[in-house]
Amino acid sequence: MTGSIIRTTTAAAVGCATVATIAALAAPAAAAGTRVGIDPGISFGLATNYGTGCSYAIDGIVDDPVTPVVFYDNSVPFAVANPSGSLAQAHWTPATPGPHRLQIWQRHAGAADVFPYVDIQVGTGLPTGSGCAVPG
Repeated sequence: MTGSIIRTTTAAAVGCATVATIAALAAPAAAAGTRVGIDPGISFGLATNYGTGCSYAIDGIVDDPVTPVVFYDNSVPFAVANPSGSLAQAHWTPATPGPHRLQIWQRHAGAADVFPYVDIQVGTGLPTGSGCAVPG
């Protein structure tokens, strides 16, 4: 009797997995940015690692390797980049201290816009050549 229950449970699990796989493959693909990140490099500070006048690499992870990606700082576009695979990159140099919301957007027709973001705090930067000191 136990063997019969295990076979029935296994068959049901396999059936559900098959239906889920077919549904996922049948769903229309839409371009979208899925994640945004910022690399502080060798910048350093007490309150934040990001400073004005210093340059940072911004990574946008996307699911369309062809459609250009727009990068935003506090809702103002500052760069457009073509992705290489699932990664689009831009360089960002903050001009003002304070809170910044970095976002990406990749156009996709027929679906709601998605704007993944990361919030960071920017201090006054002192470029050191290969990095940035952010005192205070």
